[in-house]
This record gives sequence, C-alpha cells and structure tokens, in this order.
Amino acid sequence: MSILTKQEFQEIAHKKGKGYDTLNERRMFSENTSKTSVFLSHSHYDKALIVQAKTFFENLGISIYVDWADETMPEKTNGITAQKIKRQIYKNDKFVLLATNSAIASKWCNWEVGIGDSYKLSSRKIALLPLADNSGIWDGNEYLQIYPRIEKEPLCNDKYNIYYPDGKSEDLSIWLNK
Repeated sequence: MSILTKQEFQEIAHKKGKGYDTLNERRMFSENTSKTSVFLSHSHYDKALIVQAKTFFENLGISIYVDWADETMPEKTNGITAQKIKRQIYKNDKFVLLATNSAIASKWCNWEVGIGDSYKLSSRKIALLPLADNSGIWDGNEYLQIYPRIEKEPLCNDKYNIYYPDGKSEDLSIWLNK
C-alpha cells in the first residue's frame, strides 16, 4: 500500500487529464451517463485537488458529484445545504472522502463521513482517498481506520486498489463498477 502525496496526485491527474484544467465555476453540475456516481467529500481549501480528483475518476468512467458545482445549492450554507448534501450522499452510488489534512479538520467533512457511513459502509461503498502533504505526512484520525482506502499499488504506478481494514483488497476499477 502506498498513500499518494498531493504532488503525485496532481501529476497523475495532469497525465490523464488531457486538457481538463478547471471545474466549472458557474456552479453547474450535470449528471453524465456513467454507470457509477461518486459523492466526493472534500475541504473547500483543496479546490485544485478537487479538479484533479474529478479528472482522475472521470477517466475511469465515473461521474463525480461536487457540492459547490451544484447550482441548486444555496449560496450560503444552511440547513437546506445539509438536507441536499444528505440526499446526494444517499443518491450517489459511492462515497469517497478526499482525505487531506484540511478535510480531516473540516466539520462538514466529518459530518458527511458520518452520513456516508450510515448509508454506505455495510455495502462497502465508502472509501477514503488519503492524500499526504508533499512531505509525505498524512495526519488521519483513528476513526478513519475503519474505512477502506484508495491507494497506489506499490509495484505498479498506474494501478490503484481499495484496501479494506480486514487486510483484503481489490482493484479500484472493480470496486467502482460494483
């Protein structure tokens, strides 16, 4: 298992991106015809990484839901925001936390993980994508150890797996398309 650094993730997304640079800032989210959709929990401080995560997953044929790109979301967070996020977590097939140190410190991300846990954990449809600072440090919290993690295969730079807490693993593409 090998946790990616933010720099490695940027390089992967750039190679696979083929010209994708930005997530539409006009707050438009459109569902595509992907077989699988992912709710991407993230810190708004990691905006550049969100664009890269979107590219990463879309290159695997996966649709990504990002809350601030959803034009139906209120401009300022409130109870309606929470209700809509909860519905999107339930509606999307998978839940992935873009687990940066900023996301781990975010009260919204922690709340979303709790919602994702209740809807997705028993069916193994929740995972973390831990991204270490470029120094290689990822703080993580103890409770996050109960969740599967998306990590790079140590001997193969272009292969990613889901590693479960029980020691089992499977190819990321297989997990995403279940």
